[in-house]
Amino acid sequence: MEPATVQLDQGSGGRATHELVRELFVQSFRNEYLLEMNDSALLQVENGRMAMTTDSYVVDPVVFPGGNIGSLAVHGTVNDLAMSGARPLYLTAGFILEEGLPFPLLREIVGSMAEAAREAGVFIVAGDTKVVPRGKADKIFINTAGVGVVPPGISIGGQYARPGDAVLINGTIGDHGMAVLCKREGLAFENEIRSDSAPLNGLVGALLEVCPEIHVLRDPTRGGVATTLNEIAVQSGVGIRLEEASLPVREDVAGACELLGLDPLYVANEGKMLILAPARHSEVLLQTLRKHPLGQNARRIGEVIAEDSGRVFLRTRIGGHRLLDMLRGEQLPRIC
Repeated sequence: MEPATVQLDQGSGGRATHELVRELFVQSFRNEYLLEMNDSALLQVENGRMAMTTDSYVVDPVVFPGGNIGSLAVHGTVNDLAMSGARPLYLTAGFILEEGLPFPLLREIVGSMAEAAREAGVFIVAGDTKVVPRGKADKIFINTAGVGVVPPGISIGGQYARPGDAVLINGTIGDHGMAVLCKREGLAFENEIRSDSAPLNGLVGALLEVCPEIHVLRDPTRGGVATTLNEIAVQSGVGIRLEEASLPVREDVAGACELLGLDPLYVANEGKMLILAPARHSEVLLQTLRKHPLGQNARRIGEVIAEDSGRVFLRTRIGGHRLLDMLRGEQLPRIC
């Protein structure tokens, strides 16, 4: 019979651990690799360069409008692989569970992970579970790793931005960070702000089909669009200029940011990506983005320039220029 809460002995490595793994994780993530139940999974990898990433998720609250820590962990790992042009293939998942975590909540989170993996077309092939005493963790932390393959001829990275590149984004900014913050603080608006958490690998694949010359892909998670573009500007030794009038921000997100004294440009996203590519390709890229459910609000928001190396500027609606520095400090802790 399923317990009401997570128990310490479910992390002991004994019978309770094996039952938890077999009856919850293996059944939820069921695939041929996982069913072998070995200490490591033997995987088939296609020809090409391999991409690998890892991340940990400690979001608070663990359930928020538009997702939960489980779906977020899968989406975040898939997207990190996709930003290198890779086709994600396999994930691992490590769970740190607090004693007393309601078991129905754990099942909901694991179910969301399984659904997110199916949607993204990846397999969760290995994992680990630890249970710590009450008060030694905050409900649940998840660590993931991911493996994918980069097709021949694709060279994408933060060091490849060039003057004359257009800067595109596939939709509105700040949705995830404000959804989590509003849920955490109990803030209610007329329309509920929902996280944009989603797997971007399908959209990236469509973009690379029409433009293999994309220079940079990056998902602006912690630190938001402004910090991510600063990282790219430094890596490539270029300047970047954004147009305030072109930035897509939902009215409710903008209102919540204004109320809380936050700038949407520094708020986390989990289903958005920045695309830097030669300007001559911007129209076909925008057309491709807007045909996809995750790119319907795509915009060209700026350009890469030769001057002002390593700096990002915003041209305001009234024609002035504002320097956008990297985020300093932790604006929104426990956001992903």
